Amino acid sequence: MSDTQTQSLNTDPEKEPMGLEKASPTAPTLLDTSEGNVPPMDSPQGWIVVLACFFNLMFSIGTTTTFGVYLQEYELVEFPNASSSQLSWIGTLQGAMMCFFGIFVGILSEHVDTRYLSAFGSLMTGVALIVSSFCNSPWKLLLTQGIFYGFGGSFLYSTGLTLAPQWFNKYRALASGVVIAGSGIGGLWLSFAINAMIENISRQWAQRITGLITIGICGALSPLMKMRIKPVKRKQIADFSVIGDKKFLLLFSSSLLGMSGFFLPFFFMPTYTVIVLHKEQMWGTNVASIMNGSSVAGRIAMGILGDSIGALNTLIIATCASCISILVLWLPFKSFGTLIAAAVIFGFSSGAIVSLIPVVTANTFGVKRLPSIMGFIMLGYTIGALISSPPAGSILDKYGHGTKFTGLIIYGGVFLGLATAVNVVLRLVISRNMWTKV
Repeated sequence: MSDTQTQSLNTDPEKEPMGLEKASPTAPTLLDTSEGNVPPMDSPQGWIVVLACFFNLMFSIGTTTTFGVYLQEYELVEFPNASSSQLSWIGTLQGAMMCFFGIFVGILSEHVDTRYLSAFGSLMTGVALIVSSFCNSPWKLLLTQGIFYGFGGSFLYSTGLTLAPQWFNKYRALASGVVIAGSGIGGLWLSFAINAMIENISRQWAQRITGLITIGICGALSPLMKMRIKPVKRKQIADFSVIGDKKFLLLFSSSLLGMSGFFLPFFFMPTYTVIVLHKEQMWGTNVASIMNGSSVAGRIAMGILGDSIGALNTLIIATCASCISILVLWLPFKSFGTLIAAAVIFGFSSGAIVSLIPVVTANTFGVKRLPSIMGFIMLGYTIGALISSPPAGSILDKYGHGTKFTGLIIYGGVFLGLATAVNVVLRLVISRNMWTKV
């Protein structure tokens, strides 16, 4: 493939799959273009869909990124005798199950209207939080706030993440960035709101109120979660023709490694603020809010940059900046000011790990194959989430004795460094011309 040909990766996303050395003749067509009145790309209707997806991500990933506030409450107040590893499994399973069940939501979306899937997810997510409010032991919270919430959130997360790229060509990265910014805004205001409710009412009522809000808002917006083109039912459960393609293998590795380092700062920086820097719990919540707040600007900015210089080029910059914030700022310095700087940079850059992977997938393999291939990417996210916080919590307990975070920080930073290296290799496989928009 010449560099000139590579430059066309973003020009016509509805053609046959792009990025394969030889497109498989048996690759399933996932979008049915036979019906008339297909809405045009980059239309105002697409931005209405983006609005609904925005709130879906706010109350799925956004709520998950606030788990650090709950973890702080669990470790310091409710379950002081439980290990960090045990308690971190609750938040880990939120993210992991969201990605795991998202694989099957992608398959369901070919048989069931995405508006119904979104409505079902709204109900299940809210009910999971309400049920968890009646739990008073870590293992019960593991089942409810962890697995049950992850199941319900997968319907919001999967539909919210995959619908937006179908509606856009020119502004695809920006649209995905706006959608993912919903999780940042959600994490920003929910961190303050949950902490305020825990302090003034109780942790139980914080979960009940958050659950009811989720049901009300996401349920009301579900009718807007419309696919642009009707999907065609596949004969295969997944598009296994990509398994041997080196671009896919690199992209899968990038998603796995990136997600392995994604949740650690959100989960452990608040507790680090209290235990290591000896700040009050309120400051731990502030750190989580700062990360989520900077991620809002970052996810939109990364989307704009992705449309300008290419989604993969932007992803390399983002994972590199995330790695630097962990290993260069958080690791060696034990000051509150430096921690804030690390939180700002990590929040600004890390959202691209979630928002730009679907864009790179669509640009590389074509929109027609996006739902199937994103199922494999979700599997990568699931594995990444599972090998993230629980092992890191074990490192904190075993080698840091619950107070020294050095091993935990290195663990997360190395994953982000490896994700950067894999992204660079993928970039070189696609094109060695560094000025090409990829």
